[in-house]
Amino acid sequence: MKNYTTCAVLLLTAVLCVMPVLGQEKYLGGSPRVTAYIAGTNDFFPGEDATIMVEIRNSGTEAVMFTDQGTLPQTDLPTTAKLVTVGLSSGGAPINITSGPLALGDIPSPGVTTVSFPAKITSDADMGSYTLPLAVQYEYLSNSLANQPTSDVVQSVYTPVNVTIPLTVMIQPVVHIHVLDVQATDLAVGTEGYVNLTIENTGYQDGTKATVKILQHGESAIIPTDNSVYVGDFPQNGIVTCLYKVSVSNEAQQQTYPVDVEVIYTNSDGNIVTSAIDTVGIPVAGKLTFAVVSPPEAITPGSDAVVNITYKNTGAIMAHDAEARLILYGPLSGPDSLAYLGDLPPGGTVNARYAISAAENTAPGTYTLNTEIRYRDDLDNSKVSDIFTANVTVAPKPPASPFVMVLEIAGIGIIAVIAGYALIRAKRKQ
Repeated sequence: MKNYTTCAVLLLTAVLCVMPVLGQEKYLGGSPRVTAYIAGTNDFFPGEDATIMVEIRNSGTEAVMFTDQGTLPQTDLPTTAKLVTVGLSSGGAPINITSGPLALGDIPSPGVTTVSFPAKITSDADMGSYTLPLAVQYEYLSNSLANQPTSDVVQSVYTPVNVTIPLTVMIQPVVHIHVLDVQATDLAVGTEGYVNLTIENTGYQDGTKATVKILQHGESAIIPTDNSVYVGDFPQNGIVTCLYKVSVSNEAQQQTYPVDVEVIYTNSDGNIVTSAIDTVGIPVAGKLTFAVVSPPEAITPGSDAVVNITYKNTGAIMAHDAEARLILYGPLSGPDSLAYLGDLPPGGTVNARYAISAAENTAPGTYTLNTEIRYRDDLDNSKVSDIFTANVTVAPKPPASPFVMVLEIAGIGIIAVIAGYALIRAKRKQ
């Protein structure tokens, strides 16, 4: 019995040794078939920040499948698109693609992946259909492993593929604005004023129930106070004129500052749409300044005098209802330090008169006094200029003339005689 069992085991072992090794499934022929199309909407508008969604599909099929071919597995299928990279460009369309090529990895078949390309539609884009080229790069297993013998070495050959797939987008008609003219009235640093804009609809759609707005551009020194003007119908090639009230920051400089202009309107589909922004420059004059242009007038110690001071508007805008103030100090004083100047245009001059008294002990010399001007801007806001200076000269008293000296001596003598006479009479009465 023991010998019988041993023989059975040996026979089974021999059978197993001569059994064929199970083969591997392998594919002959076939390649990836990569296509692409825009997923979602392909309608865009001028000035829009857009996201273009693209779907990449691989629908390649194998030609023949072999079984029991060799002992080594096939690492890749010939239909797999490997190391896929895609890049979208404008192709001359009024669209700026803001991302570079994107790596997607491997796409098997069947397989689908979606990629997003951020884009900016130019504000002056014309309506119509545009083609965007999508560049696709990948590689695939191109040699057949069907006849690969049982071996420890597999020879794999990959073929690179570069293909360009056209994608179609549509630029839809919209109201597009262009500022034709800018007029700024008496607009200076630290003041309020008016900005008058002439605006044209250069787009391909008529807007209705339209409102034209101006907005502060970033940290611009021009800040709209009244920023909306309702214009109603705003047809293609139509022109409107809009007046806005704005203020200028006290920290501004004499230069041109930007503002943004946009239109909110109802389109032909009844939807409320906001147009792309048109940015324009608004000129701002420097802060209104004044100067004293008259020579200093003189006053003598111990006397009162009326001095004339001539003021000049050295700024670029009108100073309405101007009033000057002279700041007196020390030995100089006066009953009234204010003088009304009226409207003072740029470059204009006006004379102010001040009554000034100099104390008896005032030292001769030139005294520098502070002065300032309060005025109103174009929107009747009260403003005060920076302090500037005006000079007044205190002259020494002139020496007395000989005739005056004789009169003074005679006067003293007469007083002495009268005093002596009065004293003698007083003694006689005693």
